[in-house]
Amino acid sequence: MEPVSIADPQSIMEFLAEVVLKGEGLTTDNLMEYAMDEGFMDPIYLSAKGEDPEAFYKGEANAWAVYQIREWKRVLIISGGPGKQRRMQITETP
Repeated sequence: MEPVSIADPQSIMEFLAEVVLKGEGLTTDNLMEYAMDEGFMDPIYLSAKGEDPEAFYKGEANAWAVYQIREWKRVLIISGGPGKQRRMQITETP
C-alpha cells in the first residue's frame, strides 16, 4: 500500500471507518469506533504506512501496518505487520 496522509477530520473518520484489523493483538471491526473509544473524536492528522496482510481496507486485504492518528497533543499509534502482534500506544506531545 502507498503511504497515506490525511489532514481533514471528516476524511480521517471516513477512512478509519473502512479499516478492519484481524490477526493477533489488537483487532477491530472498525478502526473509527476503536479510535473514538480511545477518546479520539476530532482527529486533525492521520498517516498510514507499511503493509499488513491481516489489515483490510474496504474489504481488501493487505491494508496498512502502521496508523498514526493525532488529535492536538495526543497521538494514537497502532502498529503491526506480517508476523507481528498488533499493538496500540497513546502518547502526548509537548
